[in-house]
This record gives sequence, structure tokens and C-alpha cells, in this order.
Amino acid sequence: MSGDDVNPSRRRFLTAATTVIGGVGTAFALVPFVSSMQPSAKARAAGAPVRADISKLEEGQMIRVKWRGKPVWIVKRTPGMLDTLPQLLEELRDPDSAESDQPEYATNTHRSIRPEIAVLIGICTHLGCSPTYRPDVAPADLGKDWMGGFFCPCHGSRFDIAGRVYSGVPAPFNLPVPPHRFLSDDEIIIGDDGGIA
Repeated sequence: MSGDDVNPSRRRFLTAATTVIGGVGTAFALVPFVSSMQPSAKARAAGAPVRADISKLEEGQMIRVKWRGKPVWIVKRTPGMLDTLPQLLEELRDPDSAESDQPEYATNTHRSIRPEIAVLIGICTHLGCSPTYRPDVAPADLGKDWMGGFFCPCHGSRFDIAGRVYSGVPAPFNLPVPPHRFLSDDEIIIGDDGGIA
């Protein structure tokens, strides 16, 4: 075969093979570059939704989970606790949650998807302290009018069992309600509401 004889099928094969190998090499070269643009594992974990098992949560009980570095409280309210909510309207700064931070589906008297389950970020809206859960009614240190809720011992802010702030205390807003949804009767995901409206 002389130098002028060209095998077209062999040339096509070599061209195709070179193109494929070049494409694979380019893809491997781009992987570190594209990966460097992704958020770190720590950053993903800080904002990732978290699941909470509420299957063993009894009436009147509260559990805590952590989401985005913040404490999230999940309270299973008793019928008696729910009965107190409409009784407190005149004592609250923002009873309708008009100025507070919560998803639209939690803009109601009980500030939740299901009346019996409260999901609140446990950080006082005054200076960021963590209030205590005080479900007891009329304890000596909080007075005979206390119907249960959350009390911030740092500066005396008070919140009802729906996280609504009382008038005349330092905290300016109700406790925030994070985005959340029920995956089942026994499990909640916090940080993802799946587009609930």
C-alpha cells in the first residue's frame, strides 16, 4: 500500500476513537472544577431538612431537634392547651401572627398544620435566648393567670402554647414556625414543606 492510499473506514474509526477519548478526558478534567463550585458537605448539612420521629410523643410532651443550628421544638398539645388559645387574644401582641415569621399554612390560631402538633424555633425573638417549656398552669413563679407556654428567664418574655408573644414583654415577635410537613402520622420533616400552600 503506497502513502497515497487512504483507508476511509480506518480514518473514520481513528477520528471517532480520538473524539471519544478526548471527550472522556475533558469530562474528567471538569469534575474537580464543577465539584469546587458545589457547597461543602458542612454547608449542605447546615441547611438540609431534618426528619423527626413523633411516634412516641405523648400529649403535653415536647421533643427537640436541631435544624440549621437552631433548636426546633415539637410539642403535642392537649385538648386543654388548645382550648386556652382563643382565651388569650387580648393579652397577646400579635394574636393573628400578622407580623410574625411562619409559613402561610401556619397563619392560624394554633400556628400549625395540625392543631395538636406545634413546630416552633426555640429562640426568643428578643435577644436570641432559649425560652423554657412551661406547660404547667398557674405556677407560683409565673402567676395565677399563666395558662402554659414558653417563658424566657433571661428578660421575662412570655409566649403562649402556640408561640405567640404576650404584650408588655421585651420580645417583639411570636416564635418563628419553620417550614415543615408531615411525612406520615409518625414523622415530620423540618426545613421542607414540599410546596404546601
